[in-house]
Amino acid sequence: MEVKKQIYLSHLAYESFDKKFSRNYFSTFFIIKGFFLAICLSLFIYFEYFGLHVKILDTFFAVIGFYGLLVCDKKTFTWVGFFIGIFWFYWIGFGFGYYNLTYLIPLVVIGFGLIYGFFFWIVSKLSVTLEIRAMFLFGFVFFSPFGFNWFKPELIFINSYFSTDIYLYGLFLLALIISVRLKNWWKLIGVLLLIILTFFNKPIQTDLPQLDIAIPITNLDQAIKWKKEYRNEIVENNFSLIKKAIKEKKDLIILHESAFPVYLNLEPNILDRLKKLSYSIVIVTGGLHVKKNLVYNSSYMFQNGEFEIADKVVLVPFGEKIPLPKWARDIINNIFFDGADDYESAKNVTDFKIKNYSFRNAICYEATTDTIYKNNPKYMVAMSNNAWFSPSIEPTLQRLLLKLYARKYNTIIYHSANAGISDIITPY
Repeated sequence: MEVKKQIYLSHLAYESFDKKFSRNYFSTFFIIKGFFLAICLSLFIYFEYFGLHVKILDTFFAVIGFYGLLVCDKKTFTWVGFFIGIFWFYWIGFGFGYYNLTYLIPLVVIGFGLIYGFFFWIVSKLSVTLEIRAMFLFGFVFFSPFGFNWFKPELIFINSYFSTDIYLYGLFLLALIISVRLKNWWKLIGVLLLIILTFFNKPIQTDLPQLDIAIPITNLDQAIKWKKEYRNEIVENNFSLIKKAIKEKKDLIILHESAFPVYLNLEPNILDRLKKLSYSIVIVTGGLHVKKNLVYNSSYMFQNGEFEIADKVVLVPFGEKIPLPKWARDIINNIFFDGADDYESAKNVTDFKIKNYSFRNAICYEATTDTIYKNNPKYMVAMSNNAWFSPSIEPTLQRLLLKLYARKYNTIIYHSANAGISDIITPY
């Protein structure tokens, strides 16, 4: 009888917890509110994706989204994090399809929702006042779980009337706090401060280098990029692009990340051809680099018959490097990546001297990190391979982040991207 009684009491306790938890977090009311606020804080990406550039809309939804984040209940706040994780990062799982792990894609999508939902849930529990919650929202600027830093709240202002400067973002949150805390007509002080902040979003004057630069648009399918039977075709296509740029009298051509899908420093024939062509045009291209049995994701710069190699400094978390202890890293690499080792990284950034101009080198993800902008480079050559995640919003989100860093460091970025957005990104 005693055992049955304990089982019965345990069952009642479970039912009570289950009903309370479901009522608190799985109420349709909280889910819908969280969904709506997450949409407000994500629409700027999708507006950009569909080419809808209306500053007043970006500004309106940014204000609504952040105001809602500050004043919403804890349950809604958690759901906002869950949906932001999905709306911003659903595309991350697409890369698993190229490892014959397509079944993991929906799990990764939900996983990112759960990860950001969990972080928002922690913030909701620690935010005992409106002011503390605002401090956490400001702290998200510096938040990089496992070294991944693509959730930047200030990015939401990138196409709005507000500045992306982090200190002005702090003042923006302060203006919202004033609007909530003060009574009656005093609330207008917060509104006035918001209006004043729009005057700080001023264009920065930038000077382009006196170079005619070719940035080819390519759309090479990731499914064939590394297959040996396509290697010669891919290599010859790269040479065709270079020769076309020479014919057009370009000074510099920038090819995308791993444009040459080989260990380029071990390919003397390709190197010789590139060195010969470099008397007519400066060539910057991506390719792998092997040194002391270690593999690097690298950029190669060919000029006047010589070449330099710049190895990637900041590796993609869980893409090029598993940011976990060695035992866990080995397990993940064996299960998901056929036992492949992580890439190696360089210790220092590299600047290429091209026709009397200094260009900071950046490869894909690292162009969206503060590390690569050390000493505020004036110009940057950046290369990406977005075919891992195409079609999706990933190239759009990357371009918005590049705009953010271009403004932050007053850097002009020449970005060459396969299956992405190749263009020149200026601070404004």
